Amino acid sequence: MSAGEREAVIRVATAEQWWERFFRYGPYGLLALATAISATTGDLIMSRRDVYAIVVLVSVALVLQLWWGRVRTASGRTPQFYFVVRTLLAFGLTWCNPFFAIFATLGYFDAARLLPRRATRAGLLATAVIMAGSQSGSGLPPVSLMNWIAFVILFALHGTLTMVFAQIGNREAEQARTQSDTITELETANARLEQAMAENAGLHAQLLLQAREAGVADERRRMAAEIHDTIAQGLTGIIAQLQAVTSAAVTDPELAGEHLVRATALARQSLGEARRSVHNLLPAALEHDDLPGALKKTVTIWSQRTGVRAEFTVTGTAEPLHDEVGATLLRIAEEALANAGRHAAASRAGVTLSYMGDEITLDVRDDGRGFDPAALPPYRGAGGFGLGGMRARAERIAGTVEVETGPGLGTAVCARVPLVRDD
Repeated sequence: MSAGEREAVIRVATAEQWWERFFRYGPYGLLALATAISATTGDLIMSRRDVYAIVVLVSVALVLQLWWGRVRTASGRTPQFYFVVRTLLAFGLTWCNPFFAIFATLGYFDAARLLPRRATRAGLLATAVIMAGSQSGSGLPPVSLMNWIAFVILFALHGTLTMVFAQIGNREAEQARTQSDTITELETANARLEQAMAENAGLHAQLLLQAREAGVADERRRMAAEIHDTIAQGLTGIIAQLQAVTSAAVTDPELAGEHLVRATALARQSLGEARRSVHNLLPAALEHDDLPGALKKTVTIWSQRTGVRAEFTVTGTAEPLHDEVGATLLRIAEEALANAGRHAAASRAGVTLSYMGDEITLDVRDDGRGFDPAALPPYRGAGGFGLGGMRARAERIAGTVEVETGPGLGTAVCARVPLVRDD
């Protein structure tokens, strides 16, 4: 929106506020002014019966204004009733004292606002009758031929001016509608622009993820070959040696055999994990479970191993995630829990996974001793272990990791990454 368009919108809004205040409080002011002037001239032009009638009509007009002030914004209310009754009251008051034409002038201002388009001219002409009668010299009704001639001339003048002002009002209304349509179009364009920006942000996250996948393809192949040539062969040798030791044990063969069987099973499990990593590098915990299930098992195992009470919570609607997103959040949770077990001396911990539209958040918190973030070495954006490693993992998929802690205040690790769905 340009500066000129913004100024036009501000001017329209200011004018609408001003007119809104006038239509709310103006009738009270004009009625009070007309009553005050009529009271000062009452001895000259009014009889006692006129005074009593004015008291009644002013009271009714005040009640009408109070009622309209309460119901004018309610749905189903027809403003025509208010306009007609107010005009009749103004006619009656002007009949008793011509100065009440001050109150009748309201009809010139809000006839187009309160009446249907086809009835607007009639409302304006009714107001013109009251104004002409008040100015004809004797009030309503005219009492002499000269008063009638003056009334006809004044009515013709008021009627002509009324039609001219009505035409001007119609043009202003048309301009206001045009400005309103322009504002609506600008608001629609801004809404579409914001929607497009949101869509572009999602596409940007997907593009970053795709670039990450393309960039690490060669690295995955290199790591797979290294794992196959080192870890897998090493584990095979361990299994062979442990089997030889099991067969040769002479002291407490039963206990030695039990421990060696466990070691053999663990080694075989490690060998299977290494062979699985050669194929896709996906964590074993995500092979048969989704991210919430894998995190729940991870938290449970960690709690049993460390003796720290831990809870896992999921908020939002769980959705299938891209493998890279799930693996990143699982590794961050494992690292944060490992840090809490090694360093925090915590009694309680909590892990929360939150699905929030186009973003997924992982929070890991504990009530341990905490630490001073300023004492840590500066983060350089590379890989590694601890907090730096978690941040590096998140940044690879356009995410962030924030840490809130302090000595004696516990630690909270919050990871935010784009929610990229599994296709």
